[in-house]
Amino acid sequence: MSRTTVLVGFAEALAAPEVVWSLTDEGFRVVAFARKGRKSSIRHSRHVVCYEICPPEVDMQTSLYELRMIMAAINKESGGESDQRLLFPLDDKAVWLGSRLEFENGWRLAGPPGNKAELALNKCLQIQIARDAGFDVPETVLARNASDVRGFSGTKGFPIILKAAECVPIVDNRVVTCRKWICANHRELEHAIEEWNERVPLLVQPFVNGIGEGLFGLAVGDGVRAWSAHRRLRMMNPQGSGSSACISRPVSEDLRCKADRFIKMTGWRGIFMMELLRDSTGKAWFVELNGRPWGSMALSRCQGLEYPAWQIRLAIDEHSSVGKDQSSTSGVACRHLGREFMHLLFVLRGSKSKAQENWPSFWRALKEILCIHRGDAYYNWRRDDPMVFVADCYYTIYSNLFKVRD
Repeated sequence: MSRTTVLVGFAEALAAPEVVWSLTDEGFRVVAFARKGRKSSIRHSRHVVCYEICPPEVDMQTSLYELRMIMAAINKESGGESDQRLLFPLDDKAVWLGSRLEFENGWRLAGPPGNKAELALNKCLQIQIARDAGFDVPETVLARNASDVRGFSGTKGFPIILKAAECVPIVDNRVVTCRKWICANHRELEHAIEEWNERVPLLVQPFVNGIGEGLFGLAVGDGVRAWSAHRRLRMMNPQGSGSSACISRPVSEDLRCKADRFIKMTGWRGIFMMELLRDSTGKAWFVELNGRPWGSMALSRCQGLEYPAWQIRLAIDEHSSVGKDQSSTSGVACRHLGREFMHLLFVLRGSKSKAQENWPSFWRALKEILCIHRGDAYYNWRRDDPMVFVADCYYTIYSNLFKVRD
């Protein structure tokens, strides 16, 4: 009897627990790869076995080699030739690794290959296509040195935002971390330039104050299925980060048409998320495309949108009808308990830039977090796998406390 094994990673991805549960509920056997020495909530799950590989932040080639070894080991323990094996990348580093592998001996990639991986990881390319597809895109400059950054600020003024142009910036065979900087004046800009030290190319844009939104779907040969959308209720760090709470909302026809053009222009297949920022005038600005599972997967699954399982079904059979008759539910709220706690600490610490004019008050933030409505759901909670939720909250708070001190 044939079976399907799905290898997912990295295990530390925020969406990992929800992806694992989506796949196991569909009857797939799930195995995960994790960074050596890094804690993650799904290591505590009863539904998955984790193997360790060298972190790409230490050595990309060793990481790639050890991932191949895991795949070879799964081949060895696998039954017959009829068994199906798929690699499902859960974060940008795993997307990069998957795009560098050769798939043989029954293996398939359930993620973006080749030039699609390049699109998923190259923000410059995404911005160009988004503009052509009709999205509103902030004026953007690719900066490779300090002069490029200062030139933009001298022409466009402040505030501005600086962020890495590539999702997986690699220097000397390892992935380097590059934070975002919001600069309201020359002093903040010079501090950012000193921290950056011209290590990786940056995108420089005017800073847009607004509320984050997400647009989701499943792209197949005849278009996009299972459209959904959300709005962030709170970001973990108001300075700019993933959400700590979000709520589903209807998909606007305007954004659906623009996203549909983007998908057709690129020939994208499978799940996707488009991140947007809506300013005070109501204009939605394109931020980036995510070509792998997103952090708020819990909200999608609360609506019956099993994007991870559908991704695997489509990778097995591109003519599958999964997601065809699915629709989203508006008004469903989902919270991440660990991130909600961290939100309060970030609010209490205060803004690091004068560009953040509307910094939330601590008491208002506390009131909003304590106001729990019937039907609100939580990220990464499952009755038969409770240690995942506990570990996820603990690791979120523990890891971010060190960042808060920086």
